[in-house]
Amino acid sequence: MNDLALLLTPEGRALLDEVRDTAPADELTVATRLRRDHPAELVSAALGQARLRQRAAAKFGAADAGRMFFTPNGVEQSTRASVAAYRAERFRSLGVTSVADLCCGIGGDAIAFARAGIRVLAVDRDPVTAAVARANADVLGLGELIEVREADVTAVDTGGYDAVFVDPARRGGQSGGAARSASVRGGGRATGGRIFDPEAYSPPLSWAIEAARRAPRAALKVAPGIPHEAVPGDAEAEWISDGGDVKEAVVWFGTEPGAVRATLLPGPRTLLGKGLPDPDVRPVGRYLYEPDGAVIRAHLVAEVAEQLDGGLIDPTIAYVTADEPRPTAYASAYEITDQLHFNVKKLKALLREREVGTLTVKKRGSAVEPEELRKKVKPQGPNSATVFLTRVAGAPTMLVGAPVTPQ
Repeated sequence: MNDLALLLTPEGRALLDEVRDTAPADELTVATRLRRDHPAELVSAALGQARLRQRAAAKFGAADAGRMFFTPNGVEQSTRASVAAYRAERFRSLGVTSVADLCCGIGGDAIAFARAGIRVLAVDRDPVTAAVARANADVLGLGELIEVREADVTAVDTGGYDAVFVDPARRGGQSGGAARSASVRGGGRATGGRIFDPEAYSPPLSWAIEAARRAPRAALKVAPGIPHEAVPGDAEAEWISDGGDVKEAVVWFGTEPGAVRATLLPGPRTLLGKGLPDPDVRPVGRYLYEPDGAVIRAHLVAEVAEQLDGGLIDPTIAYVTADEPRPTAYASAYEITDQLHFNVKKLKALLREREVGTLTVKKRGSAVEPEELRKKVKPQGPNSATVFLTRVAGAPTMLVGAPVTPQ
């Protein structure tokens, strides 16, 4: 709390501007110089916060990250701005005008809600985290729409709000349903390993589900690895990726009970599940399609295979094969030129013959590490290729090809 209070003073804000672009290698020299005119504690806090802001730029964009305040756990666990904006827009389209944001962390989702015109009660029981969320609302000019409350989320009455959003802590060493941190300095990485059991979340998923059921609308942010059987039957499950990277899953209440969807950002582009059976297995055709991670997590590979008139190369592998190229937003396409039984020497000879120097290695269903294979084949030459280490009808296989440029 003292660090944040120092940074919010005129001297602290001026110092933050001065150290904004300090490289890690220059911190010691800069700190030594600044301590001649500023308290050592303030200098350390400013440099730590500058480091956090630099890390946060990837999630929040340079403009917002350069003004916001962060904790180490807050940078690590906060929602990416593009994902938060998508969710806020979905709430807005559902008619939500007010939301109780429980376990608000540093306020990333609250900011997105407010920018969508939604009034927010942002709750976190950790005093540092709540103070940072309040500072962020103020510095971004959203203080009138965001009320930050330091409280235990399990004791908050959400009856006066159109919707509830819950983002439980999913790392060990934290408590109280918050992304906890004892300081706003950036001296280390977030601590504690990820939690995979939803009942080990803080608060547990079962509590969040009951809180959601009491609201007209609700969304629970959960880890993308959540088992499908953990999603209640009266809820909708959505898996979200951004730029091809799976970011989170969301359990929605008050929308479409039983629905399953994969949403890809930017876009958004959403694929709804149809409850299709697993696709047939067929020989590798001319084209191989790699479904987006959100599609795979949502178990919607069959829906993509139907779009492509394709089948699986193996019953346990999420690669779709087809004989004709078809455009799809939900998978990356590759034209396959060679199919080899797993044999490093044969692959090395093939790549040498094709003068392949830039080699992309992808794997699914193989124990071989891409970097290990790359070292063994030693690609050299002006051309590029992609090799898939996988299984075809149960047999270890290497598929060689190149990406298909979208039309």
